[in-house]
Amino acid sequence: MFSEVRMGQAAHVEEAAGLVDEITESMSRNIDAMLSLSRLKNADEYTYLHSVSVCILMIGLGKQLGLTGEKLKKAGEAGLFHDIGKMAIPGEVLNKPGKLTDDEFTLIKEHPQRGWEMLEPFFEENDPVLDVCLHHHERVDGTGYPDRLSADNMTLFARMGAVCDVYDAVTSDRCYKKGWEPADAMAKMSSWSSGHFDNTVFRAFVKTVGIYPNGTILKLKSGRLGIVLEQSEKDFSQPLIKVFFSTRTNAHIPFEIVDLSKSRDKVVGVENAQELGLDLSKIVDDAGG
Repeated sequence: MFSEVRMGQAAHVEEAAGLVDEITESMSRNIDAMLSLSRLKNADEYTYLHSVSVCILMIGLGKQLGLTGEKLKKAGEAGLFHDIGKMAIPGEVLNKPGKLTDDEFTLIKEHPQRGWEMLEPFFEENDPVLDVCLHHHERVDGTGYPDRLSADNMTLFARMGAVCDVYDAVTSDRCYKKGWEPADAMAKMSSWSSGHFDNTVFRAFVKTVGIYPNGTILKLKSGRLGIVLEQSEKDFSQPLIKVFFSTRTNAHIPFEIVDLSKSRDKVVGVENAQELGLDLSKIVDDAGG
């Protein structure tokens, strides 16, 4: 669908409805697995995978905020289509490895309006899909674009889109930057939240993804390393992890599932899996996680 839009053809938005339904159903069955899936990227298909990830994050956040039925589906659709306007931006600008010129940045900032123009024929005037496409770069302090909306003028869906879009973007590897670790992203986004994001929506997002999102490598006081598997309902800073390595012996240790909310061991830091040379998918698969 995105390729067709890039070639100047109309978007067949009705074909995406089944995808959103499947994602919604999958999240109902296993929200932790789907949130983990949202972090699997292929840099060559960034915009497509970013859109699917934001769709998943919007559904998870929507469920946390109490959305159900058609409203929850609309949240997912809005996430899926929010960046479709980037198909109208030249690839050499969209994926430029160096710093953008002022003119290039102005061109990039046209993508919400271009996306709205692509989608407008297929949706009602006040549809959340159009709203999020046009307003996911707005900020609650009124400094965003394209309409410089303040919090009072942003819908719930637009405020959700702003959080989900930024989180997935900053944690993704791009040709011009290395993605932030999820825990670092949460900390930095929290420091921006008073002017950038709606506080209620951001707090709900933290509950959805976790302070230490699934897939994060944590270092414990005992010197062990563990990968975050699930979030704890009791304390978002103490997730369920799978311990697999000891930094004291510099060797792998037998897999053990540890619920940090019930353990005396505590988190002392976050580690980078790539810097450690760890294959996280193998760690999870080997223990049947």
